[in-house]
Amino acid sequence: MSQIERETLKALEESVTGFRADYDGRLKALEAQGNAIETALSRKHFPGGGGSPHSAVTTAAAREHKEKFLAWARKGSDPEGLRGLEVQAGLSTDSDPDGGFLVPVEIEKNIERLALASVAMRRIARVVPSKGEYSKPLSKGGATGGWVAERASRPETNTPELDLFQPPMQEIYAMPSATQKVLDMSDFDVENWLLEEINDVFVATEGTGFITGNGVGRVKGIIDTTKMIANASWEYGKTGYIASGHASLINNADKLIDLQHALKPVYRQNGTWLMNDTTSATLRKFKDGDGQYLWRAGLLAGAPDTFLGKPVEIDDNMPDIGQDAYPIAWGDFKRAYTIVDHVSGTRMLRDPFSSKGSVLFYTVKRIAGGISNYEAIKFLKVSV
Repeated sequence: MSQIERETLKALEESVTGFRADYDGRLKALEAQGNAIETALSRKHFPGGGGSPHSAVTTAAAREHKEKFLAWARKGSDPEGLRGLEVQAGLSTDSDPDGGFLVPVEIEKNIERLALASVAMRRIARVVPSKGEYSKPLSKGGATGGWVAERASRPETNTPELDLFQPPMQEIYAMPSATQKVLDMSDFDVENWLLEEINDVFVATEGTGFITGNGVGRVKGIIDTTKMIANASWEYGKTGYIASGHASLINNADKLIDLQHALKPVYRQNGTWLMNDTTSATLRKFKDGDGQYLWRAGLLAGAPDTFLGKPVEIDDNMPDIGQDAYPIAWGDFKRAYTIVDHVSGTRMLRDPFSSKGSVLFYTVKRIAGGISNYEAIKFLKVSV
């Protein structure tokens, strides 16, 4: 390689590195702005301009609420004062006061941010806030129409059949425990400890529910083996699948192309593959007729890998490859699945009585979830 070629290559590498750094910086800034907007919407905070007196008061009240909350977590002190600070900070007071205190917004957003990074469905599905039970009318189809001349009669047409998408609110909880002796230690970081303990449980519980939850005392997941239809057909309440062509393996890339085209173009353009890490290892080995891998690594930091030109999300709650399993989902998940977060937020109840010498922190939030469009998602079933 000549000196000129080496210098050109070096300049190109520096340009790409600079672009990635700038891209990552802009992306982080957008994420921070998005998180701030989500917090304001969920808490009903609309303070106006960034330098307004109301904004300063709200921020000061929120900081004081957080300080008092962490002091209460350590000592159980001044619960009435903490209740008053919830009101000053503009936090929701709709729930029963005996149900505990609201986790500070800053801590709650960190929990949600960690969940977003760990639970694929929270990244790809539609997530909406709700003050109570969520409901949305859905059309099952059936509407008719047609061309008509200017003076011709307009015969009556069929009206679409409607149903109500109304996933019931469910409670998800975590109950970390610490000894009072540890809580009394000044160097014990109560905030980060609570954050880690609560998030571990919430992530594991939510992740399982969004995939295989049966809707009984938990959210309804995307996989219900009793409501699947062969040949990628569908009807309201049931999803379609394509068979892999083998009783226990996925070894035919053509079947995945069939699965991709089983989805209507309107959904396919925003389609995403969902599978666990073990399944992804199988798909990464598939090649085309020229020996080129069908799997492509993401070009930018944080960008998803792609398969057959579409992004892949990894969720280890998806089933492994095995007989009659559904290890791969393909669809427009923003249209297919809805997660509902109750705006009452995450609440915590301090219990120093149930376990002598220890303090239990019963932490709970309310969520709902379910398939809101059965046409927008398909599965690959390991089957002949």
